[in-house]
Amino acid sequence: MKVILQETLEGVGHLGDLINVADGFARNYLLPRRKAVEADSRSMKAFEHVKRVAAEKAKKEKLEIEAHAKEVSAVSLTIEMQAGKDDKLFGSVTTKDIAEGLAAQGVTVDRRKIQLAHPIKELGTVSVPIKMHRDVVATVTVCVVKKQEAEEPSASE
Repeated sequence: MKVILQETLEGVGHLGDLINVADGFARNYLLPRRKAVEADSRSMKAFEHVKRVAAEKAKKEKLEIEAHAKEVSAVSLTIEMQAGKDDKLFGSVTTKDIAEGLAAQGVTVDRRKIQLAHPIKELGTVSVPIKMHRDVVATVTVCVVKKQEAEEPSASE
């Protein structure tokens, strides 16, 4: 029996695939659970229409995301951290710190999309990729500088 898959099934096929399966598998599993529809001319036309509409919507979304990615890539972020004698940081710069710094500059980014392999533990400049979409990656330059300590007046006795 020929069916059109309504979702991706491991070992069977991907969403929208036209596949030939055993009659029992289709009648007892795929069709009752709405994981597939029988492939007749009506369902083929309906699915092609839905596929075209989804492709157009995805294209619009991708253009909007690319515009936002350019805006994010234009931002350069400077984070002040306390550092020791060898310019080793007390603590580290994490995705949360980067997301908060971007938010302070008016750029909203979900911190889970920031692709930081490991926390930044040294002073310097690092390029951090931000995955905006599966095809769109923005890069933010993060400059970690030593926090300037306020000079305390020395108490002389």
